[in-house]
Amino acid sequence: MNRVYGIIGIKATMANWNADFTGRPKSTGNGDIFGSDKALKFPMKKLWEKDGEKILYLKSFKEDKDKKLVPRKLEDSYMQHFGAIEGESIKVLENLFKFTDVKNFGVTFAVGNCNISITGAVQIGQGFNKFDNTNVEIQDITVPFANSNKDDAKQASIGKKITVDEAHYFYGFCVNPRAYEEHKKILGEDFCYSEEDYDKFKKAARVSATYFNTNSKYGCENEFSLFIETGDDVYLPDLSNYLDFDSLSRSVNLEKIEKMLEGKDIKKVEIFYNPALLKIVSKSDKFKKLDIYTGNEIQ
Repeated sequence: MNRVYGIIGIKATMANWNADFTGRPKSTGNGDIFGSDKALKFPMKKLWEKDGEKILYLKSFKEDKDKKLVPRKLEDSYMQHFGAIEGESIKVLENLFKFTDVKNFGVTFAVGNCNISITGAVQIGQGFNKFDNTNVEIQDITVPFANSNKDDAKQASIGKKITVDEAHYFYGFCVNPRAYEEHKKILGEDFCYSEEDYDKFKKAARVSATYFNTNSKYGCENEFSLFIETGDDVYLPDLSNYLDFDSLSRSVNLEKIEKMLEGKDIKKVEIFYNPALLKIVSKSDKFKKLDIYTGNEIQ
């Protein structure tokens, strides 16, 4: 398959896409709100898990000897699917690539005698909020129980829910299908990052945030995905830096990206977006526009 560059856009309305340890939306030192790549990968993994795929890097729990719930270790997650970690490291490596999240994002697996590091074929940057007027909203919430840590508590506890009123996060990404050339020498010529692997990523890049509705994530949804398939010798930077977002009209301007692609070996360009809420500014007739939810072409 071809190398792919693109952008994933996440819209948050009265939601908290990625909180820091204080509960506020994650931000840089100068106050710019952003979402980490981990925040995007998590709902992708949850979608793949729902689809029956093997997932290694997801928090889960087990019962310890004292009948308490504790987080599983990395080796526990592996052994859920493949049993004991024993034998040659090549077999462990082969099994690791059967996890969909590992096949896409890579892994560091330092367990027992195995010390395996895999740089993923899919690399995702940080997703910066490009909406100009984002406000952080703090809601006081009454909890219907007294504080269990205070024996003399007389009143119900007060909690807080922190959200943004509106934010639009844009993540740049790259898919390098040749990332596993060294592993091919070990696992055989038939081993590769395949079109099937890419299709799984592409689906998650379109709908996983919308699929994943929790209390803080309800109101977060996929609104935009750009996929640019290129020839072998085309190398592009983080495209999210070249996307302009108009906060008044809620429109995405791709003209800088169009100019960047001029004269380059471009195989295919697809733009998935929500036409009910987002406008696309593009002059190129080579950009195929599709509905992000149905996949149908937008005329």
